[in-house]
Amino acid sequence: MPIFLVRRFLAAIPVLLTVAVFVFLLLRLTPGDPAAIIAGDMATPEQLERIRATLGLDQPIIVQFGTWIVDILRGDFGTSLISRQPVLNLVTDRMWPTIWIGLITIALSVIIAVPMGVLAAWKQGSWIDHLVMTFSVLGFSVPVFVTGYLLITLFALDLQLFPVQGYTPPSQDFGSFAARVVLPSFTLASIYIALIARMTRASLLNVLGEDYVRTARAKGLTERRVLFRHALRNAAVPVMTVIGTGFALLISGVVVTESVFNIPGLGRLTVDSIFARDYPVIQALILLTAGIYVLVNLLIDISYSFLDPRIRY
Repeated sequence: MPIFLVRRFLAAIPVLLTVAVFVFLLLRLTPGDPAAIIAGDMATPEQLERIRATLGLDQPIIVQFGTWIVDILRGDFGTSLISRQPVLNLVTDRMWPTIWIGLITIALSVIIAVPMGVLAAWKQGSWIDHLVMTFSVLGFSVPVFVTGYLLITLFALDLQLFPVQGYTPPSQDFGSFAARVVLPSFTLASIYIALIARMTRASLLNVLGEDYVRTARAKGLTERRVLFRHALRNAAVPVMTVIGTGFALLISGVVVTESVFNIPGLGRLTVDSIFARDYPVIQALILLTAGIYVLVNLLIDISYSFLDPRIRY
């Protein structure tokens, strides 16, 4: 088991390094001059050269990359070209709304999607199965921003049950926080629920015909215990894989959802930084996203060893 964990951890290091190289080269070779953005349209050539020298943009690419990597390892992601604040402070200030919405979305998705998939597999071919599959197709096909605007129109404007936009920290007013994260969380969860429910159904159908399931039923166990205790646990490995893979949808969906619901999180910061060509912030956000994605997949791999003891060996 420890060797398995060490191998998975070491395998993540080249991935992060490769992402760092591509992020650095992609943004450095993109048309647009950061020095011109800082100085403005009326800047003289001398002012532009001075700003480039200050930012290290006059150095060779390999020197710039080495300096950038060393600074990141020290926890210095640079300074925002627009706000002139440390990038790490900007990310720290904006990350909690995104974290709360992401955690609530994942919890809602798993709580709703897994029982839906189990029920659809148990009632295969029935109207319940067709209803779950129809919802899965719609949920995965409709864009996030369309779902968000539909929920705003129905529950915020017509029924006036929830606020339209904005965010309140839970430490400030938990009631307002809960009311404002419901619609964004369900908007994000619509795709996630469809994906997990579909995979749960498909994975469970593969194991319901196994000998150990028939043996459990022959022993007189209740159908609920057979489904959740015996069948679902053995079908959980592909489901956990989908949860980890679908995390990419969650990250991309946050960008759109926070823009629709006007939430000051990492998604909004990403959009604002891209439009402003704020290279240090964009680089930090992409690296953070890649790091989170690698970490989630590492945790998913670790969970395999608990769901299936054979993987430990």
